[in-house]
Amino acid sequence: MFKKILIANRGEVALRVIFACRELGIKTVAVYSEADEHSLHVRFADEDVCIGPARSADSYLNVPAVISAAEITGADAIHPGYGFLSESASLAEVCQACHIKFIGPDPQVIRLMGDKARARRVMKKAGVPILPGSDGPIESEDKAVKIAKDIGYPVIIKATAGGGGRGMRVVRAAAELAHAFKTAQREAEAAFGVGELYLEKYVESPRHIEFQILGDHHGAVVHLGERECSIQRKHQKLIEESPSLALSEKMRRRMGAVVIDAARAVQYTNAGTFEFLMDVDGRFYFMEANTRLQVEHAVTEMVTGIDIVKEQIRVAAGERLSFKQSEVTFTGHSIECRINAEDPETFVPSPGVIHVFSVLGGPGVRVETFAHSDCTISPYYDSMIAKIIVHGRDRQEAVARMRRTLEMTVIEGIKTTIPLHLRILNDPDFLAGRLSTAFLERFLARPASGGGRLAAAV
Repeated sequence: MFKKILIANRGEVALRVIFACRELGIKTVAVYSEADEHSLHVRFADEDVCIGPARSADSYLNVPAVISAAEITGADAIHPGYGFLSESASLAEVCQACHIKFIGPDPQVIRLMGDKARARRVMKKAGVPILPGSDGPIESEDKAVKIAKDIGYPVIIKATAGGGGRGMRVVRAAAELAHAFKTAQREAEAAFGVGELYLEKYVESPRHIEFQILGDHHGAVVHLGERECSIQRKHQKLIEESPSLALSEKMRRRMGAVVIDAARAVQYTNAGTFEFLMDVDGRFYFMEANTRLQVEHAVTEMVTGIDIVKEQIRVAAGERLSFKQSEVTFTGHSIECRINAEDPETFVPSPGVIHVFSVLGGPGVRVETFAHSDCTISPYYDSMIAKIIVHGRDRQEAVARMRRTLEMTVIEGIKTTIPLHLRILNDPDFLAGRLSTAFLERFLARPASGGGRLAAAV
């Protein structure tokens, strides 16, 4: 087992890794930017190293700085968390060259699954259902026009190296394609440094279903069931839950078997997530694989009782998974709300100093956050300041617990999205499980109950 792990991240995910390491008896190293000098992950790690200025490109995305911090502190492994360098094949390769273990999949798998056009081809070969579309990157607008005509509109253009909705455009008519192609290409080049695009059939109002997997270096691959991630804004998830009301036990077993076969086809190790779109008829199609820990991993941990981060660390150290597929059981229902420092109506970021921060918790409630009273929410990083995760005997109890927790949460000094979450939790379509990726767009188009506006802050 490792003696010391450097955490190449910040905020609540850095703390999450620290929790797991403390329970395993492993020392930790926090890296931080100048803006995060007083953050909780710096306080609670055993050692800490400043790796640069506030700007991510100069600190958390600076591979030489991260590797140097690992070398000077004697860390024998690096956990990348999620975001930043978590899906960087380059970091994983440099770790190999420096004899530092990267806690994640092998670099060649990260590179393969990070190229979404290549991943589609590999998944198709492995027998995983995929949407009709291009077999690889599209060389020109003319080629895109031909493919779109063949498969029929609407279509969606995506960046091969994309994520988070960047480099992505839905096209509903031939006249829109040229402009959308150029716009997506420019956006992809700016966001990822690569302007390659691919195209596939667009599914109207699908559900977004993802499966959590774990694989070790001894050939074992297991799935931990699904998460429903359909409530999202501009492809950024807001609420996740497990299990999905859309899946029967038979469908869960079927999709789980497909995911395990897909993971084995690429010799996948460590934690990962295979994401699917499910249409109104229950047909599912591979969308992408995320080669890292997910923000929403906690809902899976709540319903399975399995500590995914500990398993990541054990697998990276060469150990076998601590359980078999037959030992994975699902109990109750879990929901996660991502609390962002944003105006709940306009979604404009709301950085600043939190004067009061109080989340009371209670039965079945888990809170993951780096925030506290008198801390500063920086404008330099993602606006998520906390995740509130609840577990109940069933979905009804989980919803009630989330509602109770959010209503009793007090955050003063900045605006948050808690009022939006409370509105969603009271929405008839949400309560009935009538979900799709178009849910939030339709929801926001309706007036708030009673004609009122959202509260300015909670």
